[in-house]
Amino acid sequence: MKRRVPTFSRRIGRFTWDRRVLLLLVICAIVLAARTWLREHPQHNPWAPLDLRDPPGWATAIKIRALRDDVAVCHAALTRSQIAFTSLLPVGQGPCARADRTVLTNAPLDPGKPASTCAVTVAFVLWQRDTLEPAARSIFGSGIASIEHLGTYSCRRMYGRDEGPWSEHASGNAIDIAGFVLEDGTRISVLSDWTGDGPRARFLRQTRDGACRFFSTVLSPDSNAAHRDHLHLDMASRWGGTCR
Repeated sequence: MKRRVPTFSRRIGRFTWDRRVLLLLVICAIVLAARTWLREHPQHNPWAPLDLRDPPGWATAIKIRALRDDVAVCHAALTRSQIAFTSLLPVGQGPCARADRTVLTNAPLDPGKPASTCAVTVAFVLWQRDTLEPAARSIFGSGIASIEHLGTYSCRRMYGRDEGPWSEHASGNAIDIAGFVLEDGTRISVLSDWTGDGPRARFLRQTRDGACRFFSTVLSPDSNAAHRDHLHLDMASRWGGTCR
């Protein structure tokens, strides 16, 4: 004779099965909603190709830093974003070899347009658009005419020492910014205008803080005396670095 399962036990089993199905449906709905949202907001999607025309998002910094290890992908990002650039032939040897020399064709850099790694170039584009220009217009009511720099490449160790780690400048993976000239002729100097609480000092601190969103290492006069006259910006680390 077959043993009958108590009605109460059958109901419990069915209730458990129904809860599992409901939970599965809820999970599927969340996954689909998340995929749709990420598709509509690629700046937050770490798997979406980087497009510099998108506003900065949660995944932007990660994507930029990943570019330092793949020049072809980085150049593809610039092309996709309709950013004019020139790729120069590799030069140098050893620690000072520069396999990646990318030049921003239309960057308002002075003097000239120095070559840097593509990752530095990408970070610079976003920094100029999303930090420098808004800060200049907000504080001074004028756009930026030129950005004064001290160069990108210097075959040397950190702080010019005879031994120790090599500087990011040795491979062109950094740029030093000394000042800015606005469209109305106003000149802002890191060396002269960093201290105080006036509009020039406020602008410089905003540019430093904004750079930390895109570059992995940012060093200002607040870091040490070696940086009293410039902002050092580099892409040394893929996962984050220093901001001070």
